[in-house]
Amino acid sequence: MSFAFCKGLTFAKAKNLWAVGLINNSMPKQQIHQDRNWYVIHTYSGYEEAVAKNLKQRIESLGMEDKIFNVIVPKEKKIKIKEGKRKTVEEKIYPGYILVEMIVTDDSWYVVRNTPNVTGFVGAGTTPIPVSPEEMADLKQRMELKEPEFNIEVKIGETVKITDGPFKDSEGKVSEIDRERGKIKVLVNMFGRDTPVELDSLQIKKI
Repeated sequence: MSFAFCKGLTFAKAKNLWAVGLINNSMPKQQIHQDRNWYVIHTYSGYEEAVAKNLKQRIESLGMEDKIFNVIVPKEKKIKIKEGKRKTVEEKIYPGYILVEMIVTDDSWYVVRNTPNVTGFVGAGTTPIPVSPEEMADLKQRMELKEPEFNIEVKIGETVKITDGPFKDSEGKVSEIDRERGKIKVLVNMFGRDTPVELDSLQIKKI
């Protein structure tokens, strides 16, 4: 498999590389990158915060601030329905992955790779591949959003199933969509007639 075309790594590619086992466990000296870039490291899902904390401590204690600059666990805000109420929660964008901004040298690579619970860099063969600037810009935009956007994929006239609340498991047709509030009105058959019911967009799904 050739990755000569790859100027930067996307997270979709990162997952594919992990799936086929192209996670770096060693790096020959001739593969060193002297540019400052963002790289992806893989860890176990659920260990991201602990790994990021340990790595930051190692960077400081080993005096690597001139080669390893930033360590982040990418997160974004999402809207969830819990107990019938809308809540904003923060979730990891890519569970099991951490971003590190660094200059790849033998010693900086060693510091990152030998942090507990780091399973390796993501790359092609033995070469870590930097994340593309375009994807980093998209990621930063997602991470900096103060309020999550409503993602409404249904259209007026479509039949949907209600998944939460007093009308759970009922079906009906969408009659109105309020994208600013994230609300949808669904015509639900009650007592032989269609009755409009206002729902959160997260309380329905397409059939």
